[in-house]
Amino acid sequence: MPWNMSSERPIYLQLVDRIKRQIASGKYSPGDRFPSVRDLALEAAVNPNTMQRALSALEADGLLITSRTAGRTVTTEEVLIQTMKEQIATEEYERFYRSMKELGYDDDGIQEFIKGVKLPDEKGEKP
Repeated sequence: MPWNMSSERPIYLQLVDRIKRQIASGKYSPGDRFPSVRDLALEAAVNPNTMQRALSALEADGLLITSRTAGRTVTTEEVLIQTMKEQIATEEYERFYRSMKELGYDDDGIQEFIKGVKLPDEKGEKP
């Protein structure tokens, strides 16, 4: 199933973000062998060159390690992964906070809103 891409940002940056989230969530664990460029490009329905550019950016960030014999693997530096996870969470929180402020909520109102929200279960169904 193709990954959903928007025209708002370059595709390779969207791929970088998606893969970072997959690493942060544990889909790819530290030390795991990473899928090939072709396999990922097929899965995401993008050009292999675009996927290669995304993976090169992840290598530059230290999240992927390339070995001649083993291909690409996810870094084993768990502190780096945890830092990235916290950065993603902070960005998401800041986006949510700005949106709530734009809707007219103050800090107390945001907290009350969060407390009252009924989240969906793992199947996506609300209680």
